[in-house]
Amino acid sequence: MALFHALISSWKNLWRWLIISKDMLVNEGIRAREVRLIGANGDQIGVKSKAEALDMARNVNLDLVCVAPNAKPPVCRIMDYGKYRYEQQKKDKEARKKQKTINVKEVRLSPTIEDHDFNTKLRNARKFLSKGDKVKAAIRFRGRAITHSEIGRNVLERLAKECEDIAIVEAKPKMEGRSMFLVLAPKTDK
Repeated sequence: MALFHALISSWKNLWRWLIISKDMLVNEGIRAREVRLIGANGDQIGVKSKAEALDMARNVNLDLVCVAPNAKPPVCRIMDYGKYRYEQQKKDKEARKKQKTINVKEVRLSPTIEDHDFNTKLRNARKFLSKGDKVKAAIRFRGRAITHSEIGRNVLERLAKECEDIAIVEAKPKMEGRSMFLVLAPKTDK
């Protein structure tokens, strides 16, 4: 039975070692000889040797975590490291949830686009902009159409003019190879 408890105890220590990240110094990972110790309830205990601090942490079944490794001597706290990491992950997840990711949607046009097709592409661009995405309008010139790039520029400027109530031009029309691009970003109300 004692062997069973010893195996479980060693498994718990191995598990703790596996989950502890390398960015924080915990328990035996602390290299300082002396540490300024803070108790589990936040009270100052004082400067203790590393061995004494580890013994105090083990007596209350908690971890010794180095919270300020650059201080002289390093500041360590007695706390449940697993619970601390869980709360940190929860905070990080909440912060990521509040972030807004901006996607770039592409609308492809041609220099000789008809009005109905243009209105369809315009409707798509406005829909993307209203959802908060950026729109990259692209015109691909085929064959000799590249000699009249001003026609394509006029189509892109017309698209920008039609969307100016909900979007701003982030990048003016510019040529890249046989294509011309324009980037529109949604207006932000401040």
